[in-house]
Amino acid sequence: MHWIRHPKDFWAGVLFIAFGTAAVTLGAGYPLGTAARMGPGYFPRVLGMLLIGMGLILALRALKLTGAPLAMRNVKPLVIVLASVLVFGLTATRLGVVAATMLLILISSTADHEYRWKEALVSSLVLAALTVAAFIWGLGVQLPVWPPFLTGR
Repeated sequence: MHWIRHPKDFWAGVLFIAFGTAAVTLGAGYPLGTAARMGPGYFPRVLGMLLIGMGLILALRALKLTGAPLAMRNVKPLVIVLASVLVFGLTATRLGVVAATMLLILISSTADHEYRWKEALVSSLVLAALTVAAFIWGLGVQLPVWPPFLTGR
């Protein structure tokens, strides 16, 4: 594929297009609504279309601009970050959003070769607070904030 001059941007664009297509496809099963009265399918479809658009721009731009080739010397950071996301998904309902977010940040931080546990701990506390504010209070996502065994639920 010698016609791809900037492989990082090209494959990032392809990834955006894939996720956008998945969001539009999954959101198609829900009512769209209008901009004034959004239905459950509105957000995934609009977000998916934006991702597809950004992906197309990125992928097409990669055909003109020159960039560094893809270099995957070490897959350990990728595995650590994916594992941290999996841990979040498995623990969010059992341990609550605060603990699951802290685990996500603490585990994924170890992927960096300059890992410092104190910085990771502070980051996890701040991001857990922002997650609760944005998703639980702001958007009303129905996940426990704290572990159910602490709240009696």
